[in-house]
Amino acid sequence: MAGQTRGATIALLGILLLGAVRPGAEASEIAVPHGSGITVLIKPGTPTLPVKPCYIISTKGHLTTLTIKSGEKAVFSFNCRDPEKHFVIEIQKNIDCMSGPCPFGEVQLQPSTSVLPAVNRTFIWDVKAHKSIGLELQFSVPRLRQVGPGASCPDGVTYNISGRIDATVVRIGTFCSNGTVSRIKMQEGVKMALHLPWFHKRNVSGFSIANRSSIKRLCIIESVFEGEGSATLMSANYPDGFPEDELMTWQFVVPRHLRASVSFLHFNVSNCEKKEERVEYYIPGSTTNPEVFKLGDKQPGNMAGNFNLSLQGCDQDAQNPGILRLQFQVLVQHPQNESNKIYVVDLSNEQAMSLTIEPRPVKFSRKFVPGCFVCLESRTCSTNLTLTSGSKHKISFLCDDLTRLWANAEKTISCMDHRYCPRRPYSLQVPRDILQLPVQLHDFSWKLLVPKDRLSLALVPAQKLQQHTPEKVCNTSYSYLVASTVPGQDLYFGSFCPGGSIQHIQVKQNVSVTLRTFTPSFQQEASRQGLTVSFIPYFKEEGVFTVTPDTKSKVYLRSPNWDRGLPSLTSVSWNISVPSGQVACLTFLKERTGVVCQTGRAFMIIQEQRTKAEEIFSLEDEVLPKPSFHHHSFWVNISNCSPVSGKQLDLFFWVLLTPRTMDLTVIITAIVGGGALLLFALGLIICFVRKKKKKTSKGPSVGIYNGNINTQMPMQPKKFQKGRKDSDSHVYAVIDDTMVYGHLLQDSNGSFLQPEVDTYRPFQGPTGDCPPSPPLTGSRAPTAKLTVDEPPPSFPAESESEPYTFSHPNNGNTDIPLLDTHEPTEPGE
Repeated sequence: MAGQTRGATIALLGILLLGAVRPGAEASEIAVPHGSGITVLIKPGTPTLPVKPCYIISTKGHLTTLTIKSGEKAVFSFNCRDPEKHFVIEIQKNIDCMSGPCPFGEVQLQPSTSVLPAVNRTFIWDVKAHKSIGLELQFSVPRLRQVGPGASCPDGVTYNISGRIDATVVRIGTFCSNGTVSRIKMQEGVKMALHLPWFHKRNVSGFSIANRSSIKRLCIIESVFEGEGSATLMSANYPDGFPEDELMTWQFVVPRHLRASVSFLHFNVSNCEKKEERVEYYIPGSTTNPEVFKLGDKQPGNMAGNFNLSLQGCDQDAQNPGILRLQFQVLVQHPQNESNKIYVVDLSNEQAMSLTIEPRPVKFSRKFVPGCFVCLESRTCSTNLTLTSGSKHKISFLCDDLTRLWANAEKTISCMDHRYCPRRPYSLQVPRDILQLPVQLHDFSWKLLVPKDRLSLALVPAQKLQQHTPEKVCNTSYSYLVASTVPGQDLYFGSFCPGGSIQHIQVKQNVSVTLRTFTPSFQQEASRQGLTVSFIPYFKEEGVFTVTPDTKSKVYLRSPNWDRGLPSLTSVSWNISVPSGQVACLTFLKERTGVVCQTGRAFMIIQEQRTKAEEIFSLEDEVLPKPSFHHHSFWVNISNCSPVSGKQLDLFFWVLLTPRTMDLTVIITAIVGGGALLLFALGLIICFVRKKKKKTSKGPSVGIYNGNINTQMPMQPKKFQKGRKDSDSHVYAVIDDTMVYGHLLQDSNGSFLQPEVDTYRPFQGPTGDCPPSPPLTGSRAPTAKLTVDEPPPSFPAESESEPYTFSHPNNGNTDIPLLDTHEPTEPGE
């Protein structure tokens, strides 16, 4: 009795001493029951920041580690006010089910958290059992949710569960609260660690242990869904390798009225010597149980009710084993009306085509969002699906909102040998089977390929197109995006929608034409969608736009690569048709194009197609012309230099048609001028007659024989002996006085005096509907716009072009030769 009193006195003195060391500190007392198999260890944690040293103060002095074994009791405190930043406590309980009965039932937290110091604590239960004995961990609501190794849980409460294979510890996984995992079955023992933060007041473990028969595999994890939801699960030891030649099973409990789908998020396979790694499904009601899949296969979906999924390893190569690992997701949701409807997509008659159905890009949300799956043959489901040409496909959808999906298609049309390219136009239309799908078609891209320098392409829409510009945006349900696909060439012709004035587009080489839709109403307007492509003779312009303006509104046009500038040494033309009785007003929206040339010159040519009269402008030096009026069809051509970086060539203009009217002032001026001219002509005639009479009255008429005169009767000349095209009668710039009054310029010897005049020379190249070309310089080799041995494009004539032509004045320098030129000769040579 005296000894007990003495011990109590010493303990009391210790407490007093602790209080003297740190005023206000609370002492903790931990007593471990004898034979409980519990060991308490207080040890330094991992400090997050450099802090002052802190020690455990007990009757044994200042300590950094304190161990309390079964049957012992300790009173201690800390000499700092924040021990949670310095120490952790581990309470481990060893349970031996091999030498005695297992304490089955609800697992208690011992010692209670109420007597533990306010530091992070970990409860560990290490249960050893025979291989023939199965152990089952049962978790109470809200069950568990598996997370990746090292991940933290929102409330700080974490479960780490491990099993055994002989002497090897295998990690089953790390789990948080609020999930679907309700039970985990293992054999040969289990090790459970429950981590609680220092501020958490939890005083229950949340699980119990039950005895089960041998499960003949590493473990079985049960996941229970009571409604819609998802679960992400991982193989044992993830992300490290799954144990060799082991079997692991997941059991999913799903209400019959819901549907489940499996998606593999990440996986790796090992190098097998024997057997084959695989996953097996046991699906109630299936006549092919178990259904076996490779890890790389599309996994089952749209499954009603419960099912099992098992992962089977193999015998690995000892020299190079590799690793087997798997992370997958199970999504459970209500079936949709579309899940029972089969859509047939027949691509058996298509070539070089693919169709991909995939999710739209969406922002991440922490709320549960039912998945959108595309199912092939109603069972193999995934978030995206690609169908290829040459086959007939049957698909269905498992999705709560089909607007979360869209479809993208691609088709290649090529002709690499110009001798066998089809002469008939090829229609670019979306197949009907794609339009009948319940998801929106986002893009349908046609890649058009032609042999280099042999053929070009012509695009003719079913409806005339409008170019998308800032001043006139496209507000239709779809548009066409035209871009070059020539390697190394960054050329985007523009975005075009129906309802404009562009009648067709000609491009020099390979392009992609992408039909892009913007609203679901495209399905209703798809019948009006249509574009044909034709292979035409090769030409050297990058693009030619044929424009037939509407009399109701302005036509806005801009050069390709508007945002980045026209590529170096390229030429683009617009063929603008002006109907009879109309006048076209051509207006440029900026005074200058902004181009600064590093080498070469940048030119613009405006050419009347009827008279071939043209104006040439240097885009680098001159301001763009003021608004001009054109009574006949005309060309606008721009040819780029090699511009300085950041000083690119951009051209933006509009064309407006107005009815042609005759001004009253012009009429009066014409009448007055005509009358004056008539009076002047009469005066000249009268004067000439009077002079003639005076000369003849000087003497009698004398007949003189002239041997040089041809006395034969003149023959009737044959009509049209020489064609208009073959003669130069139609080629002129001005009517020179020497042509009318040449006989007055004869000298005394009978020869003509040659006046110093400069006249245009006739163009000697081919004539036809081709764009104007910039002036040539130097000794650059001339090239033709169209190959001579190929017929011209078979388009109906849109303009009133005639074969009148001028030669180009050689007054500038450029590095872009497009047409033949001939040096002018001196008159008379």
